[in-house]
Amino acid sequence: MRSLIAFPILALVVILQSSVVSRISLLAGFADLMLVTLAAWALQKQVTTAWHWAALGGMMVGFVSALPWIVTLAAYLLVVALAHIFQRRVWRAPLLAMFTVTFFGTLFMQVASFIVLRLMNDPLPLDEALSMVVLPSVLLNLLLAIPTYALVRDLAGWVYPLEGEE
Repeated sequence: MRSLIAFPILALVVILQSSVVSRISLLAGFADLMLVTLAAWALQKQVTTAWHWAALGGMMVGFVSALPWIVTLAAYLLVVALAHIFQRRVWRAPLLAMFTVTFFGTLFMQVASFIVLRLMNDPLPLDEALSMVVLPSVLLNLLLAIPTYALVRDLAGWVYPLEGEE
């Protein structure tokens, strides 16, 4: 039953990503709400379904995106892997872990997207991609990290209540 909550939540995230968040741009960079949401979900101690969420979110975003679905799927699975590593190592500073996972996850997603677009004969030069797309996207994702983390922490507390709170 707890796994089924992923479908409406991630569908809402994809809808918000494609309708609202994609309209907020900085230079040519856009925020990735799904990446930030998955990072926040995977950083919660009580969550056991982060890998499922990453797979489902990667396929959903791949369906609505022009990129091949394998790129988004691989990027989101890497974000969850990074979150699990940082959850074990930096457990006393969850916001620091959130910023770090968001930063490196965004970099990986943008580099993977650049490589795939380059293979598809997109003529965007590397220096313009870094300065006009990657860095603004990182900044926008980091700005979304704090409110998303707060919302996802509350959602995780509702879906996976601690033993004394039931």
